[in-house]
Amino acid sequence: MKILLVEDEPAIAAVVAQGLRQAQYLVETAEDGREGLRRALEEQFSLIVLDLMLPGLDGLEVCRGLRERRRTTPILMLTARDAVPDRVRGLETGADDYLPKPFEFPELLARVGALLRRDRIHKSRRIRVADMEIDTATRRVTRGGQEIALTPREYSLLEALAGREGQTLTRELIQEQIWMDEDSFSNTVDVYVGSLRRKIDAGRPQRLIQTVHGVGYRLVAPEEAR
Repeated sequence: MKILLVEDEPAIAAVVAQGLRQAQYLVETAEDGREGLRRALEEQFSLIVLDLMLPGLDGLEVCRGLRERRRTTPILMLTARDAVPDRVRGLETGADDYLPKPFEFPELLARVGALLRRDRIHKSRRIRVADMEIDTATRRVTRGGQEIALTPREYSLLEALAGREGQTLTRELIQEQIWMDEDSFSNTVDVYVGSLRRKIDAGRPQRLIQTVHGVGYRLVAPEEAR
């Protein structure tokens, strides 16, 4: 598997690249955002490790440029530890995960492995619930044949609910295991569920997303709900 590392700090880039190579990954490097975007568009990579603060184009611009061109390569974004707004913007722009600096290499390696495993699963299946279909390879969602545009967090929430159809997911599980984000406010999940409902269920006679009061949320086909 080939990984693109976009990092302008030579010391960090050298350590990360060496560690990934020792873990049997092929690693290519880019030192600025413009070069990183160009290489990500021209070559095939299994994963992109992308620093947020880059010369030329910053990590958000690189991420946005890839997603606007429908490139679904998983992106692990490296951010400053105290830059919570930047982490949120990165996820909303299309990053799949983030890792605050400074970090321990074993954690980076674990996150890389998790994203690669998740991507292999995504590329192998479609999820259908009632008249909704999720193409996990392209992250495309349709309901009744109509495409629905979702933010990255809305999509990951919907896929988790649909992939575990009928199961109740707690707010804590969604926040910590699906989003891998322990720093958000406690009502963040509720806000995203509300937004997702407006896009998936509003104006439709059959509602798929249900609240399990005092526990969390689940997604279930209407006939099963009855």
